[in-house]
Amino acid sequence: MSEATLFASQDEMLAEQSFAGRPLPDLIAELQSLYLEDDRPWVIGFSGGKDSTAVLSLIYTAVAKLPPQERHKHVYVVCSDTLVETPVVVDLISTTLEQINTRAEEEGLPFTAHQVVPKANDTFWVNLLGKGYPAPTQSFRWCTERMKIDPVSSFILDKVTRHGEVIVVLGARSQESASRAQVIAKHKVDGSLLSKHSSLPGAYTYMPIEDWSFDEVWMYLLGAPAPWGGTHHKLFSLYKDSNAGECPVVIDTKTPSCGNSRFGCWTCTVVTKDRAMEGLIESGELWMKRLKSFRDLLYRTTRPHNKAKYRNHKRRTGKVQYARGQIDDDTTIEKKVIPGPYWLAYRQAWLKKLLEIQKNLNDGGNAIRLIHEDELKHIRLEWLNDPNEPDALDTLPAIYASVYGHKLEWMQDSAGVLSQQDAAALHAACQEHGTPIELTIKLLQLEQSLDGLSKRHGVFKRIDTLLNQDWGDLHTLHSKKQDAAMALHSMHEAKSQIQDLFQEDTGYQSKTRNAKSVYDELLAGLEIQYKELDQ
Repeated sequence: MSEATLFASQDEMLAEQSFAGRPLPDLIAELQSLYLEDDRPWVIGFSGGKDSTAVLSLIYTAVAKLPPQERHKHVYVVCSDTLVETPVVVDLISTTLEQINTRAEEEGLPFTAHQVVPKANDTFWVNLLGKGYPAPTQSFRWCTERMKIDPVSSFILDKVTRHGEVIVVLGARSQESASRAQVIAKHKVDGSLLSKHSSLPGAYTYMPIEDWSFDEVWMYLLGAPAPWGGTHHKLFSLYKDSNAGECPVVIDTKTPSCGNSRFGCWTCTVVTKDRAMEGLIESGELWMKRLKSFRDLLYRTTRPHNKAKYRNHKRRTGKVQYARGQIDDDTTIEKKVIPGPYWLAYRQAWLKKLLEIQKNLNDGGNAIRLIHEDELKHIRLEWLNDPNEPDALDTLPAIYASVYGHKLEWMQDSAGVLSQQDAAALHAACQEHGTPIELTIKLLQLEQSLDGLSKRHGVFKRIDTLLNQDWGDLHTLHSKKQDAAMALHSMHEAKSQIQDLFQEDTGYQSKTRNAKSVYDELLAGLEIQYKELDQ
């Protein structure tokens, strides 16, 4: 594809073009006026997509045209990297941010570009492989806030703390969807170009291209070179390739059309199929087949008929929970149990597979990083302290070594870690005494965590909490609940009979008063135990 643009420079395009019925010079003047209006710094939310790129280009151009003495406040460009973004998009974003920082410094412009990432315990792999969170779905999309929204929000709030207020500039457009148009209208400040941020105090939003159409965005991006150097043709090609070339916009007779694909995480299981990844593979990025295969594997685990296979019957609280009804009213257990985290064995296998994919790609010359060392260390700690299946053998270092042939410098944490010989002996002892090995390991971990402390405050409460968790297989737990329900029912019937006798024969009252009191205490205790079982 040719790198030529319709206009040789931004200035030529500004003189000729209008968008949303408005000449470009008018929009540039609006941007400059708003910039000069106060001292509130600007934060541009940059995703690397077409809309945010257009907004960034407009603002860069507007500020660059101001006299140096009037460029009085900073413009932060912030981009959120979830660490599982589509790799080809990450490469393009990184290049763009580097170009902006380099050119802005050369030209004396108050721009700096920043890439933010999730906290270590909020990354996709630490949650999915470490804690066993199920792959995200429409009904349980735990990833978006942790991985994308929170890092940017923290960045913005930091600037609010330093400056009092900030203006967040977004590439949102009303034509994207009816719901987006409603959100934009809802938060508008009367008589102002700004809107109140929906969730961040001290932050106001500004959307300079909210009235632009999809076609106009591409007309602008392909109309002239990027103000920080180069063109937007790589971005255009990325959209085109991700949508298999079926795109409605035509810039000129030499320009292929481009679609409205959306890029996101290559691990995304919220959608049935990742059309963008499929399009990139069809366009020649064959190495991404391995990523697609892994993503499809995760997607299959979200299907209702597969949940019982891949996920523990207990939640991370250590308790079995039921979706509806009483457990003793239904013989079909699977329909009532709310599945918990992924079984540790699957998480171990998936981590090994992920590392193998990463190593194979690296060995083939692709420097991609699918999972980071810091994440591996957090996953290891999650496995060691798993509430249901503590990894007493500390398997993660061995998994890594089996793939890479060498060891990482792991943080030492021996709490609950057993040798193969110790594990075999413990397993035999637990079998002999009918004790769940997971419970025994958790008790050992608790004891080791308190070793050396002069005061062991709350130790009995913590032991009691462990003992009251649901240990054993689902059939055993189901039987215990049914037995408890039957015992409680029998006790209620017996109590009712005693009450009838107590009311009918006043002479019987004195003989049974003490027995009834004792019986009430027993019944109350049994009810408490049943409630604990039924949680």
